[in-house]
Amino acid sequence: MTALRLLLTLITVLALAVVLAIYTLGPAALENAQNRVAGDKGEAPAPDAMALHQSLDIADLHADTLLWYRSMLERSDRGQVDVPRMLDGNMAIQMLTVVTKSPSGQNYDSNSADASDNITLLALIQRWPLSTRNSLFERAMYQADRLHAFAAESDSLAVVTSSEELKQVLKSREDGSKLIAGLLGTEGSHALDGDLDNIRRLYDAGFRMMSLQHFFDNKLGGSLHGESNAGLTEFGREAVRLMDSMGIMIDVSHSSPQVVDDVLNLIDSPLIVSHTGFKGHCDRKRNISDDLIMRIAERGGLMGVGFWSEAVCGTDVTAIADAIAYGVETFGVEAVALGSDWDGAVTTPIAANDLAYLTSALLKRGLSEDDIRAVMGGNTVRYFLEHLPATD
Repeated sequence: MTALRLLLTLITVLALAVVLAIYTLGPAALENAQNRVAGDKGEAPAPDAMALHQSLDIADLHADTLLWYRSMLERSDRGQVDVPRMLDGNMAIQMLTVVTKSPSGQNYDSNSADASDNITLLALIQRWPLSTRNSLFERAMYQADRLHAFAAESDSLAVVTSSEELKQVLKSREDGSKLIAGLLGTEGSHALDGDLDNIRRLYDAGFRMMSLQHFFDNKLGGSLHGESNAGLTEFGREAVRLMDSMGIMIDVSHSSPQVVDDVLNLIDSPLIVSHTGFKGHCDRKRNISDDLIMRIAERGGLMGVGFWSEAVCGTDVTAIADAIAYGVETFGVEAVALGSDWDGAVTTPIAANDLAYLTSALLKRGLSEDDIRAVMGGNTVRYFLEHLPATD
């Protein structure tokens, strides 16, 4: 009996040790495997590039940082974004998007909406609240709460929900303050949990941009990486109309071509493609056609150029600069912005603190200083000032 009791005690101790290791080491191990900085970022920026870079209001349309178990306020040795690194990179604005579901075996070609969900396991390992276990809406709200909590603890981060608040951040920066505007967006509107009333609840929590799909078809319609290639459903049409009436900016980054076409035909407001490449430049399944991009651009929309290889067909900063240059030459400088997809389970050649390398690469690529000022943030600032609610 004594030997059996000893064996059971040993098994219990080992089991507890495994559980403890999963909860303490698991989050870092998972992120280190998913969000990497690797590739050639080029030579150190010359003094003229650094001077230009420091004069910019830099804005990025897409980062999934709120998904991961670390503080945005502390400099981290993993991932690609935190406030100290954003300050080093002279960033003014970061759109922070919330991921609420990710299918097992996720790929760019075809994913089933019924596949097991990676975020459920990630939420468990990262000790998210029990309310997030079976509710995508609660997962979105939890990540929003994290951003609000970070901003409440920091003098360098402000949650922005209106054009007036954005103007205040920009004015503070003009006066010498080191301040970053953080905005909230969804990575797919399955975060609604199929309830239109949740659009208002998310809006009240600070969400000002909502994408319609992610890697799988949902109740609103088909994904670029789903199985149906379908357009908007009737629920999707109702959701888009309601979002538009509330002044929510609509992001079609992962939407099927038919969904993009349907949205363009349904509303007049300009759309965002928050993180993308251009198919004419990089012919990958991840990128929607140049014809659709042109229609979005002609409507006054905004395309955020991604920083990872599937978006720009390259692993160095020159590939990002080449994609931006293609966008400027093909669709007009006013349509092009940054959409890194940092912390979105991608490998990028630069992190937030390395953005001066991109400014330098754009100069070497032959873009004018005015064009660089526009694509590095000026276009996003203009778009947000025009399309955010005036006040709360």
